[in-house]
Amino acid sequence: MIVKGININFRCWNEEATDIIVLLHGFTGSVATWNKVAQLIPNHYRIVAVDLIGHGLSDAPTEVAMYSMEEQVEVLHELFKELHLSNFTLLGYSLGGRVALSYVANYPNKVNHLILESASPGLKTEQERESRRISDEKLADEILQNGLQSFVEKWENIPLFESQKKLPTEVQKKIREERLSQKEIGLANSLRGMGTGAQKSLWTSLSDITLPVTLITGSIDEKFCKIAQEMVKLLPIANHVEIRDVGHAIHVENPTLFATIVKDVLKKKGGN
Repeated sequence: MIVKGININFRCWNEEATDIIVLLHGFTGSVATWNKVAQLIPNHYRIVAVDLIGHGLSDAPTEVAMYSMEEQVEVLHELFKELHLSNFTLLGYSLGGRVALSYVANYPNKVNHLILESASPGLKTEQERESRRISDEKLADEILQNGLQSFVEKWENIPLFESQKKLPTEVQKKIREERLSQKEIGLANSLRGMGTGAQKSLWTSLSDITLPVTLITGSIDEKFCKIAQEMVKLLPIANHVEIRDVGHAIHVENPTLFATIVKDVLKKKGGN
């Protein structure tokens, strides 16, 4: 669908259902990352997964400005209007979690429950953000100079994804294929436009988010468990679910348990 001049790819499951959950993937991901989870959510929920700007089958513009967090939020808002989505559950993983949180900060009345998987409100200080901007800029340059395969080999070996090496070979292969299916300019500009160094910090905005928020982290991912613990103290209505023996990408490492938690959230709400 063309939204604000950009072709945005999305996938729907159970299109006739009225209760809605929207899924946003992480960096190097796409709608494909939700295939297993979507199969485990009851068919009376309409599931909408979106490829973020520069990812999957969505356009990857050359202009970095089109990748800003503000622009991504507005593109999603227009897409949701076109799809007649309102009063839905919004679930975001990692980068998608930061996008989801940014969306709710701007449009709090459109979402009735926010689920954040291994996500953060950004970096707290300008010094941290500047350091991260420099790091992300360097990584973006490497992607464009050395190519996608070189980047993926580096990316899949960072400590954040160490626990994924214990997954079945077939699962690891699918994760790798998804990463290799990306566009170099899309990933590079995503880092430059809405990396944690580029985005506005939302730490001071958490107290203004009055809708229920569920934070899900994996026990192996100590950094994001700590972030979630800090977020719970600032969010008015929030709970933190920590899943044992998994890392950053819980929906990939243990999709059945992840889907069970999501179903519990939807059930407690009594639908959207």
